[in-house]
Amino acid sequence: MSADDPEVRAIIQRAEVRAQAAHCPYRGAVTPAEAYTLFTRGAARIVDVRTRFEAEYVGRIPETPLIEWKSLGASGPNPDFLEQLARLGEKGSNYLFLCRSGVRSHAAATAATEAGYTGAFNILEGFEGDLDEHRQRGTQAGWRHAGLPWIQS
Repeated sequence: MSADDPEVRAIIQRAEVRAQAAHCPYRGAVTPAEAYTLFTRGAARIVDVRTRFEAEYVGRIPETPLIEWKSLGASGPNPDFLEQLARLGEKGSNYLFLCRSGVRSHAAATAATEAGYTGAFNILEGFEGDLDEHRQRGTQAGWRHAGLPWIQS
């Protein structure tokens, strides 16, 4: 990441303000479009925390590691989450956590921060966003709705 990139600096500043306003313990909260910019500029790494099933059948972001926050059918968080995250790199790096709607990624960013990761961010809206009035996702918010790159198995 270039510390001299004004767009990256502006995104991180907005993300920090959002997180502080929402009393989030992690560094920042980014929109899907902001996450994409940080990712493509090499300023952060996206970590998908959805289940393997979701990533394979709903869709996923290319070149993004999957570390399940909670496995399908599990009663609690992945006990190896932090160990698996540690394999990706340094605790001082920026990590953008992504789930379906922003809830599990909030928990993952919180856990990472509590474990000493100083650059944990939540991707607001997630991959699919919240349910709409017809109880469907992806129609009003999220990575896919924003038209950002993704693939499906």
